[in-house]
Amino acid sequence: MHTIGEYKGNAVITLKRNEEDKYAFTFGLSKAKLIMEHIDVIKAFCEENKDKGKEKSE
Repeated sequence: MHTIGEYKGNAVITLKRNEEDKYAFTFGLSKAKLIMEHIDVIKAFCEENKDKGKEKSE
């Protein structure tokens, strides 16, 4: 789930696993562009490390 909002006059997006998620991830356009430029690296990182560490349940 996600919401679009504003922080200090700038657009931001907030990502949550569910409505009760208390560790939401909020970022603005600059970071969104950076993520998009590196999405393949992020996907590879997730795949390579899928069995390491704990993920919070959805």
